[in-house]
Amino acid sequence: MTAQSAPPRGFRTFLFIWLGQLLSLVGSGLTGFALGVWVFRTTGSVTKFALISLATALPGILFSPIAGALVDRWDRRKAMILSDIGAGVCTLSMALLLMADRLEVWHIYIAMGISSTFSAFQWPAYSAATTLLVPKEHLGRASGMVQTGEAAAQIISPVLAGVLMTAIGVQGVMLIDVATLLFALATLFVVHIPRPAVTAEGEAGKGSLLREAAYGWTYIRARPGLFGLLLFFAVINFSNGIIQVLFTPLVLSFTTAQTLGLLLSIGGLGILGGSLLMSVWGGPKRRIYGILSANLLAGLAMYLIGFPPRPWILGTAAFIVLSCTPIANGCSQAIWQVKTTPDVQGRVFATRRMIAWASLPGAYLAAGPLADRVFEPLMAEGGALAGSVGRIIGVGMGRGIALLYIVLGTLSVLAVVAAYSYPRLRRVELELPDAVFEAPEAAVAAP
Repeated sequence: MTAQSAPPRGFRTFLFIWLGQLLSLVGSGLTGFALGVWVFRTTGSVTKFALISLATALPGILFSPIAGALVDRWDRRKAMILSDIGAGVCTLSMALLLMADRLEVWHIYIAMGISSTFSAFQWPAYSAATTLLVPKEHLGRASGMVQTGEAAAQIISPVLAGVLMTAIGVQGVMLIDVATLLFALATLFVVHIPRPAVTAEGEAGKGSLLREAAYGWTYIRARPGLFGLLLFFAVINFSNGIIQVLFTPLVLSFTTAQTLGLLLSIGGLGILGGSLLMSVWGGPKRRIYGILSANLLAGLAMYLIGFPPRPWILGTAAFIVLSCTPIANGCSQAIWQVKTTPDVQGRVFATRRMIAWASLPGAYLAAGPLADRVFEPLMAEGGALAGSVGRIIGVGMGRGIALLYIVLGTLSVLAVVAAYSYPRLRRVELELPDAVFEAPEAAVAAP
């Protein structure tokens, strides 16, 4: 087997795994939607409904460094298998409890928390495995494909779950999720993912489990360009978290729930469009420019919210902002995959994601008080800014949130300017040597 024939084979293996993970994502989306509806209908409590999101996210964030260290110790394929089996057992347990009419809300919190812990293995293992399978020049396309799967799941799962719940009930929807997990497991059982060669960085990071978990942070801090990229996305994620939370009250301040659903679908199409573009294009040669340009365009699009409240304006802004997200994320993922030594990617990627996700709870907590106590009063009739800014963007309900969106758009633009002004970040692809040169051979075959 020649070196030239190895990359296509590895890419075919990636496609095979990707297909299984795509179906599994759709299945997980079905369960998430169905359980949310069941909890809200059963309890009538928004707080108990919202706690599902917390139980789904927080354990995975907290456990990420340990999971990343274990991913680097283990075979990446087996780590993904463990993650899928854990998630499947949790889903099947909830389905059986529901069929026996014994499911309680606290069961869901525990099951989703355990599933979240298992999912902490999935992303670093999947990302690190992709590096070993896909030639580095195609990593941007591979990232776009992964995000295409996530976007498709976001669009398909809620609609499909709504139909299926009427036909086969919540437990039936969850059993379909289990079936998709079994398919994903089948794809993993018949592929081979090569182990990365041991490097000097990998040897330096060896030690106790806690030391290896901490090494992800040590690796990033020793590389100013990657550290700057991480801080840049932490700022962007904080801004995006507030934007996400406040979109629904912004829309409902002047129009109907049906229009809100339409606008959310348009946003989902933006994510899908950006992901498909990345899958075909792969991003620019200098991927850092793709990151900065996409976030600059998204930040400028936020100024559209300052126009008079019209659904088509919000739809345009949502489409632009969300179509830019997969491009920026795909370029960023490719940089991390190329510049991070393969045998430490599990813990580096886990640490990176933990820090990136850690900004979201802060954004969720800040969004409500910023809107209710600061910006909405400023833009109310007779508010402090009603006679100045209000003459431009209007006053009344929702206009304070619109002003906050403009402020967040400005924050994104300033973050882009600051990132471009920092030479270590702007030149990260030139100054930091590649740690990945070619994907080794992998094939669809029994291990």
